[in-house]
Amino acid sequence: MNKYIGVHYGFTGLLCSFPDQFEIAENLIVFITANCSNYSKYAVSCMYKKNSIILSSVPLKNLPNLWAQNDVLIFLIDLGDYDTLSMECLNNSERENLEKLKTEYFKKRYIVSRMVLKHILCKLLNKTSVLEISTCKDKFGEVHILSHKELHICISYSENIATLAVSKVKVGIDVEIKRPLALKNTLKYLKPVSQFSDKSESDAYILIGWTLREAYCKFSNESMLSVLGKEPDFNNIFYSSYLLDNKYVFSLITDSDSHTIKISRLGKISSD
Repeated sequence: MNKYIGVHYGFTGLLCSFPDQFEIAENLIVFITANCSNYSKYAVSCMYKKNSIILSSVPLKNLPNLWAQNDVLIFLIDLGDYDTLSMECLNNSERENLEKLKTEYFKKRYIVSRMVLKHILCKLLNKTSVLEISTCKDKFGEVHILSHKELHICISYSENIATLAVSKVKVGIDVEIKRPLALKNTLKYLKPVSQFSDKSESDAYILIGWTLREAYCKFSNESMLSVLGKEPDFNNIFYSSYLLDNKYVFSLITDSDSHTIKISRLGKISSD
């Protein structure tokens, strides 16, 4: 089976057959498609080295235009931007979920992610108040927007950052701060993702494998416990991994490589 690397120029996708030689500009986004379940180590190396993005910050007012041009919007949020937390944007059900969280860290990221998500959706749905938007979780832990089944939401956290996906198609995402040896003790209990099972691989490739697994679980509504002893089935889906701002390893899964994806940093917004 042929292997392909999809090279994404903004909204335009090009397919380059592998292993033919080709040149890639620094600002390109290199995707690994899942038309086959395995790809060469060179392709993995190319993905990680070339798929590095320095994120630009976008204001809330620009989101409707981005939404009109893309199928999936990804936002990187710095939780450290929010020192004063307000629960005014939460409805009664969301406040009940908040009370179930045991630590201040988990409570903070819940409040910030819901507040920011609601401000994003206010712009995309042309609402006048965040109080018009309510979130809920299903039995798999997937976040939904009440009365908006057409929207797909996915949230991931790592230390002081959160990533929010707002999508027109089903999506799974995961992010991890790039750090040495952080997951090796955990991953030794997992069946390796075959693409990253070489013991000589660096911590970066371990993080890619980890985030792909997490994103797969969110996309397929499977728990991490259910896939501890097996390799995720990457057939018939599209997946990609990125290095964001030289700090964060980020992976995304959708059902097709035809969807347009925009990844941005969203600056601090007011909770008013």
